[in-house]
Amino acid sequence: MSLFHRTQPTEGQQPRPRRKIGCFGGCLMFLAIYFISSAIMGWIMGDLFSSSTVKLQPETVYRLQLKGTLVEQAQEENPFAALFASISPYGSVEDKVGLDQILSNIRLAKNDERVLGIWLDDAQLSMTPAGAKAIRDALVDFKRSGKWIVASATHYGQSNYYVASVADCICLDPTGEVSWNGLSAQKMYYTRLMEKIGIEAQILKVGSFKSAVEPYFRTSMSEADKEQTTHYLNGIWDEYRSAVSASRHIDPAQLNTLADRYMGLQPATEQQIAGLVDTLVYEQDIENVIRLFAGTKDYHTLKTSQLAQVKRNKPLAQDKVAVLYLEGEITDESGEGIVGKKVVKTLKKIRKDDDVKALVLRVNSPGGSADASEQIWHAVKSFQETGRPVVVSMGGLAASGGYYISCGADYIYAEPTTLTGSIGIFGVVPNAGKLRDKIGLDIDGVSTNKHSDLESNMIYKGMNPEERQMMQAMVERGYDLFTRRCAEGRNVSQDYIKSIGEGRVWLGIDALDNKLVDEMGNIHDAVSKAVELAGLESYKVSFYPEKKDPLEELLAALDDTTEEEKLILKMRALFSQPRIMARMDDVIIK
Repeated sequence: MSLFHRTQPTEGQQPRPRRKIGCFGGCLMFLAIYFISSAIMGWIMGDLFSSSTVKLQPETVYRLQLKGTLVEQAQEENPFAALFASISPYGSVEDKVGLDQILSNIRLAKNDERVLGIWLDDAQLSMTPAGAKAIRDALVDFKRSGKWIVASATHYGQSNYYVASVADCICLDPTGEVSWNGLSAQKMYYTRLMEKIGIEAQILKVGSFKSAVEPYFRTSMSEADKEQTTHYLNGIWDEYRSAVSASRHIDPAQLNTLADRYMGLQPATEQQIAGLVDTLVYEQDIENVIRLFAGTKDYHTLKTSQLAQVKRNKPLAQDKVAVLYLEGEITDESGEGIVGKKVVKTLKKIRKDDDVKALVLRVNSPGGSADASEQIWHAVKSFQETGRPVVVSMGGLAASGGYYISCGADYIYAEPTTLTGSIGIFGVVPNAGKLRDKIGLDIDGVSTNKHSDLESNMIYKGMNPEERQMMQAMVERGYDLFTRRCAEGRNVSQDYIKSIGEGRVWLGIDALDNKLVDEMGNIHDAVSKAVELAGLESYKVSFYPEKKDPLEELLAALDDTTEEEKLILKMRALFSQPRIMARMDDVIIK
């Protein structure tokens, strides 16, 4: 039965065609009606969607829920998320948790006497090793106040356990487990699939370690890729083991032995005996533990989004430090990540603001378009030419194009487990000649010059030696420009950059030894350095880009794409990506 009543046409009148309204379209229509009606009610009742200030009461516990996906910058509280979860055929929209909000809240909790301690609830937050370290370091600093931390979960993901290991008491559900089994890195290779459908990847690259193109012409990791991946994977694992060892008082060698037993498959009692957890407590009883640490049964709890709304004293200074978040893949004109044209426009706006005395770039990116990276690099240099400093804070990733946009800064911070470097350039041109033959597609045409049809020929016929030489020369020019930018920014020779480049991925701690970064530190260290370089006595911080509208954020978060569809999109991307890419490969670390 239709959801909408449709009147019958009168005699002699042509019936109007029936419009089909899909489930998703119906949801959008419902949301639109809900939004408009709620906006009217908000106008009547007093700005419904504005962030109201939360009062921080005495004897409060900060309930830091570690679930969802960690992103660099928190968005506004979304009034549509719960509604959509109840009516959507796709299920709930995954929560995005802002690292900036978590770090700010932990700092407030440390310094405000009304906060008794922190309850780390759940342990399923998807995050990079560098993101996990940033949270863990903030919790270590919190404990210097003498306050307590309690962690509880039914299942501890490995990175989440690394974070939770700092707690004074780690609680595990008697039916739960701790995933402590070591790290692995896996990549997907498409070569045999492409052969089956008749597509050949024509590879152009500079850098023996530039493994981002290997999935298109290999079926397994090259020795060079195994070398670099093994190096940074062991570096991350060493950080996890040493931190857990220090907090839990378990010998690092014993932690390796436990990992070899794959503790996630062992009974909860075994994990308690091994010292990974302190006590086994059912989820419904965990508040008894919190009461014990709080010293009262009448404590209050505030979650991350609530604590973020607690009123903070804002500085009255006119001088500003601008913090620009650059997260995601680098694209030229569109996309959800770092869109070159938008970033350049934002940087131009920041440059024109005379109150901005320094700029901090928070970079978390595997790279992407080489041209967009160059445009952003130039916009950053234009800001510097006004005599104002630029400081970079690297997140989980600042590799390839992510390093390109960072290298010109006056000072660069990275986390020890940041993946950076990957200074290399590549291009992948698909040759669909065999596919064309399989499906019986013929192509013919005329041209005025020798290479007028080069682009279509490369895709449908394949490159001849002369065309390949020209394309390779363009890639090498891109690499020369990339390494020159790095050499200028880091005040070293271009030959030195090439010697540590070759597309190799480095951990942040190795990048420090290789002069690619200046110091280990977080975003707060970067802001402090920017203040120091600008010679500011008082300042306030302005954040860019502006946060998304709640409805826009909800629609952007909807993704019911299956794994099969993602694979097809990956193949399609070969035909639409920029000619020259400065990007790290896709690697899944577990």
